[in-house]
Amino acid sequence: MLIREATAADWPGIWPFFQDICAAGETFTYPLHPTQEEARAMWMLPAPAHVVVAEEAGTVLGTANMYANRPGNGAHVASASYMVDPAHQGRGTGRALVTYSLDWARAAGFRRIQYNAVVETNAPALALYRDLGFEILGTLPEGFRHPERGYVGLHSLHRAL
Repeated sequence: MLIREATAADWPGIWPFFQDICAAGETFTYPLHPTQEEARAMWMLPAPAHVVVAEEAGTVLGTANMYANRPGNGAHVASASYMVDPAHQGRGTGRALVTYSLDWARAAGFRRIQYNAVVETNAPALALYRDLGFEILGTLPEGFRHPERGYVGLHSLHRAL
């Protein structure tokens, strides 16, 4: 698996699973049915953000974007988001993307990383984050409307770099 900077040419490989993940409505606070242009603008962030893809044999397995969580005096804290194509889950792609983002944030001079909105029912992501040293800062009760489970909590996580 290769993780590399994403280019505009990667978007056609990202869009199908981005669209499916949004439509499922289980893990992201994004609109359920963004247009392709809206989705591209949400995900393919301009520099100084950093967007990558994980690929294997020319197939995009997943993607991540990473950036300063806040501007100004909060710009020393990074954040990131990850999407793995459901057809390629369970192969270590998510772990590779998170590890890459931690290394990127460290190299870019960030001191901490914070995830602002992790759905409490997203057990695989939470297990991975905990395994990589993240802690839950707090939970916004009923902060996310899950399509099957109703209103569930939205966690904020962090870890030192």
